[in-house]
Amino acid sequence: MGKPPQRESCPTPPRWGSTARLTKHEGLSELTLAISGYLDHLIVDRGLAPLTISAYAADMQGFARHLAARHVHSPAEADREHVLLFLASLDRQSLSPRTRARKVSCIRGFFRYLLEQKQIQQDPCEHVDTPKVPKKLPDHLQPEEVEMLLKAADLRVPEGRRDYTMLELLYATGLRVSELVNLEVHRVDLEIGCVIVMGKGSKERVVPLGIPASRAVMHYLETVRPILLGQKRSEALFVTRRGKPMTRQSFWKIIKRLAKNAGIRKEISPHTLRHSFATHLVQNDADLRSVQIMLGHSDISTTEIYTHVAQQRLKHLHSTCHPRA
Repeated sequence: MGKPPQRESCPTPPRWGSTARLTKHEGLSELTLAISGYLDHLIVDRGLAPLTISAYAADMQGFARHLAARHVHSPAEADREHVLLFLASLDRQSLSPRTRARKVSCIRGFFRYLLEQKQIQQDPCEHVDTPKVPKKLPDHLQPEEVEMLLKAADLRVPEGRRDYTMLELLYATGLRVSELVNLEVHRVDLEIGCVIVMGKGSKERVVPLGIPASRAVMHYLETVRPILLGQKRSEALFVTRRGKPMTRQSFWKIIKRLAKNAGIRKEISPHTLRHSFATHLVQNDADLRSVQIMLGHSDISTTEIYTHVAQQRLKHLHSTCHPRA
């Protein structure tokens, strides 16, 4: 059997999604230029996070290669069949429903953007279904496990007191780990008892702290942070001995170590505390809209995953309390 004919590869611009616009003088196809414009739009106009942009750029690069292999070099040439064939190729890769859904959402957003920009006349994704993502309640800690994790921090040393404060703040507010490590001192208001968070899409939200977290942050600011900083200066709330902001990776390792020391056998991450925060709120009858605001979810459907908690609680109450359950 002879070798299959070599397919034409899609040229990849060196800086997809950069705010520096690419021009046709660089010898790039209309498709590549359109993708670059779309990613610029996501950065500048929608303010998406760098990690999200990176994922979308990879998704669009794969779609561009798929189209180039079929000699499609302009967005106007793409049709519904091209999109469906791409989705079929994703199915063959055994990707998770969530990953497939993200890729479809990315492509759908791309053509919607081009339609708004009048670069195409018809949306090839108009009648394409998005893969359904099964709703599963994320892993979370029980309240007693949270206490075990907090007690595992060594409060005798500055780093231990810092780690304790980060855990207390994370559980009290449900922040994303990126929001926690990027939190600046001036965004913490201990008089009111809240933090002002810059979330996804550069959207600000105010989240209450609670008394234990407020006390932990105050103690950290007064006695621990000056020791860690020494003569250095930083706007970051949580810092290392080098005066640098704490990183996501470092905090992830800290939580893993403390969980092991606490005897918690389940796999946990910073996100586990975020889910614990939301789960415990719903278990104690917090309304879903308030939880959505505190978590910084742009869509209530994202928060609705926690309704399973309320449903389970109601079933338990019915089975244990109703005379004919």
